[in-house]
Amino acid sequence: MATLSPLMVSSPLESGRGILLLLGGLFLFSVQDLILKSLSGNYPLYEAMILRGLTAMPIIAAMAWVEGGLRSLWTPGTLRMIGRGLTMFVAYTAYYIALPALPLATTVALYFSAPLFITVLSVLILKEHVGPRRWAAVTAGFTGVIIMVRPGAELFEWAALLPILSGLGYALAMIQARSLGRTESAAAMAFWGNAVFLALALAMAAVFGGGAFDGASHPSLAFLTRGWVSPSWTDAGLMAACGVIAAAGLVLLTQAYRIAESNVIAPFEYSAMIWGVLWGWLFFANWPDAQGWTGIFIIVGAGLYVAWRERVRKG
Repeated sequence: MATLSPLMVSSPLESGRGILLLLGGLFLFSVQDLILKSLSGNYPLYEAMILRGLTAMPIIAAMAWVEGGLRSLWTPGTLRMIGRGLTMFVAYTAYYIALPALPLATTVALYFSAPLFITVLSVLILKEHVGPRRWAAVTAGFTGVIIMVRPGAELFEWAALLPILSGLGYALAMIQARSLGRTESAAAMAFWGNAVFLALALAMAAVFGGGAFDGASHPSLAFLTRGWVSPSWTDAGLMAACGVIAAAGLVLLTQAYRIAESNVIAPFEYSAMIWGVLWGWLFFANWPDAQGWTGIFIIVGAGLYVAWRERVRKG
């Protein structure tokens, strides 16, 4: 995700536009989550990823052409962008295969451990300084994660670990993007990320497509290993729509972070929680229990505090 230099100060109008663009992008990605969760009981993940990738590729290529021509995709940083694509593939595959086993609100909330991981990784990898207040917020946030995962309880679901893995992978990808963003365009990073998604989804189809691993009883494993299923026109259209959504969402989020300061608009990323709760309630009759709400509020509160302290630190 592109971020602005701390030296760039956006006007109130630009900040407002950035917030609206961010909210629009997050809404689109929440619709993609809804579609994939709805399809997860009948199709394999790689099938949706292939159709999504094929649809998104020409859109992203057009973005690259507008930004600087297709030649701009081949740079000295190409291998590093492919490496970041691998990280993103692991992150989003873990997130997607959690969808059939968990309520949407739980999946989204656990994924929001990512800002906490970013804080930790910024110290370990970038050698940034983090003060005691932010460390306290990170500790509180991970306490919220533990509350939601419920280790040792009868209701423990191992798939709850997947969005946490996704959050860690996303955090690592964002750390990679901090250095890549100085020299590479958002379109180039999106292009190579999508190329990695498509290539690995095709590899998964080669392994699982014949149905040799059919029969998994757990919904997450079934979504990962199910054999190829010929989709109806409606379902194929929904899978392809995910590609359009992904490309459009990327444009909105990238533009949001280009015109407004990241420390102003980043807290609004938590609006995704609203859609996770709403879609789960409307389409799957899921509503968080008291323990779930407690974990959600702690994770979101900790993430917002970390974002606020980052804004204070940057002045």
